[in-house]
Amino acid sequence: MRKVNVHEAKTHFSKLLKRVEKGESVLIARNGTPIAELRPIVEKRIERRFGELRGRITIPDDFNAPLPDDILDAFEGK
Repeated sequence: MRKVNVHEAKTHFSKLLKRVEKGESVLIARNGTPIAELRPIVEKRIERRFGELRGRITIPDDFNAPLPDDILDAFEGK
C-alpha cells in the first residue's frame, strides 16, 4: 500500500485514482499520521439460481386483484 501526504494526494489525485482503478490502495496521511484510505470498490456478486425459493414462499391467487378503494385512496393521499 502506498502512503502519501495530504498535499501530494491533492496535487496528484487523478494519478492516484488511476492507481486505485488498477487495484492498488493508497493511504493518505497528515504529518505522518494515517487519516484516510483510498481503495478500489469491490462489488459483491450474489449468485442467484432460478427457483431458489421454491417451497418457501407462496403467492396468493388474488395477487393481481385490484386494491380496495380505501387503500388506493391512502396511496393517492386522499
